Amino acid sequence: MLWTAAGAAALGILVAMEIIARRYGQPGPITDQLKELLWAPKPGPVYGGLALMTVVLTWRQRFIAAGAAIAIDAVFVLVRWAVGIRATEGHLFGNGALWVMLGCAVIAVTRRTGAERLLLLKGVGLGLLLVAGRKTGDTWLVITSKARPAVLDPYVATADHALGNPSWLVGRMVRATGPIGTHVLHLVYAQLAVAAVVVALYQLRDVAAERRFPSHHLVRTFLVIGLLGPGIYMLFPMVGPVFAYGPGASGTGGVHWAVANLWPDTPPPVHPPHPMTYDEITPRNCMPSLHTAWATAIFVHSRRAPRFLRYAGTFWLIATLTATLGFGYHYGADLVAGVVFALTIEAALRALDRGWDRPGIQLVAYGTTVFAALLVAYRWLPMEMAGHPWVFGPLLLLAMTSVIYGYVRTTRPWEPAPAPTRRPEPQPELV
Repeated sequence: MLWTAAGAAALGILVAMEIIARRYGQPGPITDQLKELLWAPKPGPVYGGLALMTVVLTWRQRFIAAGAAIAIDAVFVLVRWAVGIRATEGHLFGNGALWVMLGCAVIAVTRRTGAERLLLLKGVGLGLLLVAGRKTGDTWLVITSKARPAVLDPYVATADHALGNPSWLVGRMVRATGPIGTHVLHLVYAQLAVAAVVVALYQLRDVAAERRFPSHHLVRTFLVIGLLGPGIYMLFPMVGPVFAYGPGASGTGGVHWAVANLWPDTPPPVHPPHPMTYDEITPRNCMPSLHTAWATAIFVHSRRAPRFLRYAGTFWLIATLTATLGFGYHYGADLVAGVVFALTIEAALRALDRGWDRPGIQLVAYGTTVFAALLVAYRWLPMEMAGHPWVFGPLLLLAMTSVIYGYVRTTRPWEPAPAPTRRPEPQPELV
């Protein structure tokens, strides 16, 4: 029933997004996905979705699925080359993974029954949700740029004085690292979904043997963050310091749209803020920082993994925070909100999984209250925050730390106790 409800909700969201996108003259996520069955797909976690789907398969079936996907992609590449079609954005592969996932769905309906059919459909749904989530997010970002012409960056830039304008500071530090540091951070920032898939594959490694999914895993948190976060974009539209106070990035924005060309050399002066108009191309995707929220989720879910994944989760969180600030995509206030947002959602999903109790309800209510208070403060108290940084800066960090502490303290008793190690029984001595 839960999986059926989730599937129906996902389908409803996709249809709604398709309708809204077409009202703004843009193709929706369903149209984009259907096009990529034949045309070269845009860069995205298509093979990551296939990898997630294969957790329900045996090793032999996994090799067959991977080989079929690669073979189909090779045929598509050869056909495009033969007819002179150039792949968009330099991306060649992905069609094969989509066709294999759809083929497995057909096999589940026509060749499987009972629990085996349900398990295979869950695997296909998990893989397609990861792919569709990227399409839905891209469509929603376009909608935010069309529906919210005015942005609130001056408010958060003013409030960010309480934290010492970290985007300006880290921006200069990243620039000083030269092309090597910039390239590494760009790679980490762009491949966040790959890191999530790696951790999720570890968590789901026993699905094929146990013939069931664990009750809670990273993909659930990842998808819920991606579902709820963009809604905040519409309530608190922002473009980021490199756009509002700099030349823009990724082919959008420009100095003529900015308040002034200040980032990252000169922190913005403290003036009473007001909404500013920005272009209708740049996404309003700053508040909260979902890259920070997703990296936080990866960090949390990698804590019970082997040492290598724990180190990787820590590195990915630190590098993502550095990239979001150092490239001017976010203010420090966005990151604080992103951490609170991620831990509140993670707590809610875990409480839902184990059954709502008083500590779980209190933690989710507290995290929600702190998150709402942050947004209210950024919007209506920016001048006070900038005027008293030694008061509001520690308060912001204390609020975030209190949610972190509450999460650790509440969820630690929820962790399963390690199985006791059996001591070998003493053997009788041979005389």
